[in-house]
Amino acid sequence: MIYKIVKRYFDSQIYSAENVGMFVKSGKITAEQYAEITGQEYEVV
Repeated sequence: MIYKIVKRYFDSQIYSAENVGMFVKSGKITAEQYAEITGQEYEVV
């Protein structure tokens, strides 16, 4: 469910890739889902 919301917000340019990364850090989505949403590989900083 959260994946769909984050994807919709990213596609609508409400969320940036950095915003989406916060969902990975918090465990709400996976690094693979991050890549599907943003088209970029998730890098741990």
